[in-house]
Amino acid sequence: MDAGEIKRTNGEHEFATLDRSDVYVGKILALRADEVSMPGGGQARREVVEHLGAVAVVALDDDDQVVLIHQYRYPLGRRLWELPAGLLDVAGEEPLRTAQRELEEEAGLVAAEWSVLVDIASSPGFTDQCERVFLARSLSEVERPAAVGDEEADLVIDRVPLTKAIRMVFAGEIINAPAVAGLLAAQEAVSRPAVTRPADAEWPDRPTRFASRGVR
Repeated sequence: MDAGEIKRTNGEHEFATLDRSDVYVGKILALRADEVSMPGGGQARREVVEHLGAVAVVALDDDDQVVLIHQYRYPLGRRLWELPAGLLDVAGEEPLRTAQRELEEEAGLVAAEWSVLVDIASSPGFTDQCERVFLARSLSEVERPAAVGDEEADLVIDRVPLTKAIRMVFAGEIINAPAVAGLLAAQEAVSRPAVTRPADAEWPDRPTRFASRGVR
């Protein structure tokens, strides 16, 4: 092998963590810097954002209308069309229960039927953030909790036909990742319900490292 040539390991290399240090620890995420062993025999720095993880809900009524939320997102500087969603920020709460709570708090709805549509790794090149998107059907209206946070006070709630929401995705009017993936998956699930998974299906990539820090 010529000097400087990297030996190919064909998917067999173990990317061991040689060193780890925190750069920043906040309320919903942390940034750490790891030194990782690389296939060529050297090591590389990998900056990783730890995240709590989140859930989102495609709530479909009997007429196949889907609930959308118009919400301001500060990093992008504008309001986005999204699904009812929330962080996994309650210790010990299962993802399904988080999804049920968020649907009630944000949209004033409960659902009798729940299943898993898709799991999403948002940007696995630098963060462990993952979201689970549920499908909720057989909807009933309930009163939204009186106490809401600052962001929730500005929410706009709408229902649109699923077919229109899909057109909004392809028109670039819906760009939120869980919404895009969830809506496209829901379109398939409407015609083929068997493609969905049970609401308590295993979620091997659910983020746990930041939650284990106990930051609140």
